[in-house]
Amino acid sequence: MGHMTYVAAHDRYESMTYRRVGRSGVKLPLVSLGLWHNFGDENSRQTQRAILRRAFDLGVCHFDLANNYGPPYGSAEANFGEILHQDLLPYRDELFLSTKAGYDMWPGPYGEFGSRKYLLASLDQSLKRMGVDYVDVFYSHRPDPQTPLEETMGALDTAVRSGRALYAGISSYSPERTAEAARILTDLGTPLFIHQPSYSMLNRWVEGGLLDTLETVGAGCIAFSPLAQGMLTDKYLDRIPPDSRMAENSSLSSDLLTDQNLTHIRALNEIARRRGQSLAQLALAWLTRDERVTSVLIGASSVNQLEQNIAALDNLDFSAEELAEIDNHAVEGGIDLWRGQTLG
Repeated sequence: MGHMTYVAAHDRYESMTYRRVGRSGVKLPLVSLGLWHNFGDENSRQTQRAILRRAFDLGVCHFDLANNYGPPYGSAEANFGEILHQDLLPYRDELFLSTKAGYDMWPGPYGEFGSRKYLLASLDQSLKRMGVDYVDVFYSHRPDPQTPLEETMGALDTAVRSGRALYAGISSYSPERTAEAARILTDLGTPLFIHQPSYSMLNRWVEGGLLDTLETVGAGCIAFSPLAQGMLTDKYLDRIPPDSRMAENSSLSSDLLTDQNLTHIRALNEIARRRGQSLAQLALAWLTRDERVTSVLIGASSVNQLEQNIAALDNLDFSAEELAEIDNHAVEGGIDLWRGQTLG
């Protein structure tokens, strides 16, 4: 890569599909890139740079971050900021950037959850790390049962009014709390733009009311962990590979790979094979079957993996029979690590 000046592919918007975010004026790529993993300090900066360039060349103009992505906390934003300034800054107005605050970020009472103090301080830190004046969307990363929703939503409203963010989002809020958050934001004049829930074939909680709520309030939906932290890939079909997240027990516990889950995963893999897709490609394509899902967030540890995942868009059509068969196996896998968050 060296000092070669990056010039984006001229046909970058031709192959990607874009979908409207709720009732807003914005469209997002059907596949967006999340920097939750692979963009911390122990990951090769050269690989990170190659992934981001290739993503943008393929029409992925939405990059999703959060304050504590790394490790260490803050490093994904700092690394992204560095690459943004090296390569993508001329394209800033073509990019849709998000960040979030809600989980633990720094010590003491103001370093997590939903206070105005935490959210706005965190946003200022994020902007500084990324070297940008504003993000396109700022999220309350998780509900905080101890803080009035008015305070948390008021902070999002301030973020937008002050020009530090263009839109307000929430993540992992229950349908009830989402409706209430949307009502408060509407009253403040900063409508709820988007919700980011976990959603996958093994974790279908959003179908039990959240998508209906988002449709009613006119907000979009962007799914995170669409591959169930790697369980919906061919990685675990036979055994647990030594270098996987599961073997390291980092963000995925091996207890989740029950015989029952494996049986379903293998059956889904069989369906994918018949469709000429990998299991991961099937899992991503399947999430887009409902128009209310605006975008699906993928991670990528290599350019090849990124390209494979984006190739899910080559086959988005499902017959009624296929959907029915998938329903037999796309069942609750006990892997919704965020369920505790959404209950309040």
